[in-house]
Amino acid sequence: MSIEIIVPEMGESVIEATVRAWLKKEGDFVEAGEALVELETDKVNLEVGAKAAGVLAKIQVGEGQDVKVGDVLGSINADAKQSASKPDTSTPLSAGTQPASPVASDSTPQEKPQAAQPQVTPVASRVAREQNVDVSQVRGTGPDGRVTKSDVQQFVQNQTSVAGGTAKQASTPSQAERVESASRREERERMSRRRRTIAQRLLEAKQNTAMLTTFNEIDMSAVMELRKRRNDEFQKRHGIKLGFMSLFTKAAISALKAFPAINAEIDGDEIVFKQYYDIGMAIGSEEGLVVPVIRDADKLSFADIEKNIKVFSEKTQQGKLSVEDLRGGTFTITNGGVFGSLLSTPILNPPQVAILGLHKIEERPIALNGEVVIRPMMYVALSYDHRIVDGREAVQFLVHIKQLLEDPAWMLVEG
Repeated sequence: MSIEIIVPEMGESVIEATVRAWLKKEGDFVEAGEALVELETDKVNLEVGAKAAGVLAKIQVGEGQDVKVGDVLGSINADAKQSASKPDTSTPLSAGTQPASPVASDSTPQEKPQAAQPQVTPVASRVAREQNVDVSQVRGTGPDGRVTKSDVQQFVQNQTSVAGGTAKQASTPSQAERVESASRREERERMSRRRRTIAQRLLEAKQNTAMLTTFNEIDMSAVMELRKRRNDEFQKRHGIKLGFMSLFTKAAISALKAFPAINAEIDGDEIVFKQYYDIGMAIGSEEGLVVPVIRDADKLSFADIEKNIKVFSEKTQQGKLSVEDLRGGTFTITNGGVFGSLLSTPILNPPQVAILGLHKIEERPIALNGEVVIRPMMYVALSYDHRIVDGREAVQFLVHIKQLLEDPAWMLVEG
């Protein structure tokens, strides 16, 4: 019996995907529920599993091709289950069957490669396949030794350098030829579906909104002192550190309540004012920025917000964010400071009408009570859609956040 492998429903508003990688090859025996192929959508990656045990008989859609919900990716021969699981060792092995491990001591080398397989990020796995790289030979520098895209690229570059050195010994071109060859080297890489979608949406945001950005700066002394005094107790009680993001999230929610147009969206000729606060947290990943959403953040404690951010960060690095994690959002916070950015103009995440940008904390001289003093300062930016947010509201929004962060006790008063 032949069972078709179908592109499943992939979540709200997601109707297309790209075949990122086949995890099995034709002739492989698979168990029911075992992952067969990884699909990449504009939001998340997802795996399609086998509906029944059998042999992967045919792959109809190759890697890199676009598909829609309901398309047939391939088929499984469920009748081949018995013969694939118990091969006749008197005949040559067919594709997909595995030789029985001998009992003798020479079984160790056969098992060793499986034990040595490192953890690999999804994008690193794709690049490794494209470059024909054995990831077991690549040293991972990511969390828990995970192999990242940059690790694979560095490995390829090192191998290319070694090959170039060997070629140089065989043939010694002139210095001018070597310089020209190195300076004119090019690489061409197909944009991932997610990168294409990010590019399209950023361009649409610039073209379809009246986007402006206003700036302010915050003296972070009070917040840093608060964290210094209370972090150990906070961590002991809640099992997580007190970070800046929960403080900025609480301050932003207070400001959104004071200026409701910034928590709204445009729908035709109407403005939709939202009475809930789903805060998007922009997180950098290997394939670009993703924005998982903390829902009803106004009802969460500082500790709950920090735990949500930690979970989202881990899921982002592991490529395990779900469509539900990314759905919706009424306002976004992005922190370029973690990468060293001193100042930037963040781009809107439509249909949201504003985004708050945080930046690097840097000690700077400021005038305070008639004297020049050194303080840890942070520039903050608010990009907003001028169609429904006036400049006055945008400026007052940042002033509101500044006041709360420079005197964080007010956040406790507000609850």
